[in-house]
Amino acid sequence: MRVCSSTNAGNVASSCARTVAIVASSVRLAASSARRCSSSAAVAARQMSETKSEQHVLLALLLIYAVASLVHFTHNAEYLAEYPNLPLSWSRAGVYGAWIAMTLVGVIGWLLVSRGWILTGLCFLVGYALFGLDSLGHYVVAPFSAHTLTMNGTILAEVVAAGLLLLEVTRQIARRMIDRASKRDA
Repeated sequence: MRVCSSTNAGNVASSCARTVAIVASSVRLAASSARRCSSSAAVAARQMSETKSEQHVLLALLLIYAVASLVHFTHNAEYLAEYPNLPLSWSRAGVYGAWIAMTLVGVIGWLLVSRGWILTGLCFLVGYALFGLDSLGHYVVAPFSAHTLTMNGTILAEVVAAGLLLLEVTRQIARRMIDRASKRDA
């Protein structure tokens, strides 16, 4: 009995060639998938690195603003009677209480961001930064020239720090919204 005929040998060779082609195709597909996974992993790693870097910048700006705000509110509370045209109903304790309340908004925002509720936390931080811009209200009730150098210095330091924080928070919100839109479109 003959095991291999020329027809059988042709079929075997043809079958082997098809198997090799299928295996080669599978290897190419697997390599392509691995590159995509590697690329996705690299993108994810880059985004995590960006997020950590962003959090460091955010924390630094938060601390700078918190200190500037504390200095301004402390000066405001201790020299309340000297600040021009402020309501007589304001008290030293009230000024400190207002600082604690607004700072709590910032602390809550930071805690939310650091625990992964990034957009929600950033929204709290927008509010916190806007509180700092509210110090420009001193110039609504009295002109710049009516304030002492120290008053103007503490007010403007708080406003600048709040403005920088607001810019960074807005940038981070915009970046996340753009990232979400591009993921949705992809």
